[in-house]
Amino acid sequence: MIAAPVFAGDCKPGRVDLRGSWGQTGFSVEIADDEQERAQGLMFRETMPRGAGMLFVYEHPQPAAFWMKNTLIPLDIIFLDESGRVTSVHENAKPGDLTPVPGGDEVFAVLEINGGLARRYGIAPGSQMRHEIFSARGAVWPC
Repeated sequence: MIAAPVFAGDCKPGRVDLRGSWGQTGFSVEIADDEQERAQGLMFRETMPRGAGMLFVYEHPQPAAFWMKNTLIPLDIIFLDESGRVTSVHENAKPGDLTPVPGGDEVFAVLEINGGLARRYGIAPGSQMRHEIFSARGAVWPC
C-alpha cells in the first residue's frame, strides 16, 4: 500500500516520510533524541500500530548497534546517515535477542517499525527519509 504523495511543507516533527523507486510511505513517530530515551526505546511494549515507529536521533554521526533486550515485538531497524539516506536495514529483529545489530560507523538516525514492513513497502539501502532533523545537514529530501 502506497501512501498519498507528500509535498514540501508537510514536514511534521511526529512524522517521517520515506521514498524510493518502490514508491512512498510515511510513519507517525516518537522521537528518541537523548540518551535516556534512546536507551528505553520500544522496550516492554506489547503492540505498536502499523503506521507507527520510533526515530532515534544522535547528536552527530557515529557507530551504532541495536539489540532487542526487553523488546516484545519484532522490529525492522532502519539505519540512516545525516542526509536522510537509508544505509542499512535489519528485518524482523527477534524480540529479546541480545545479539547486537550493527548499523555502521556513520549512523545519524535509526527508525524502528513493525517487523516485516520494510520488505512490504520496499524500504532498502538507498531509500530516502524526510524529516526536519535532516534539513540542516544536506538532506537528500529536504522539508
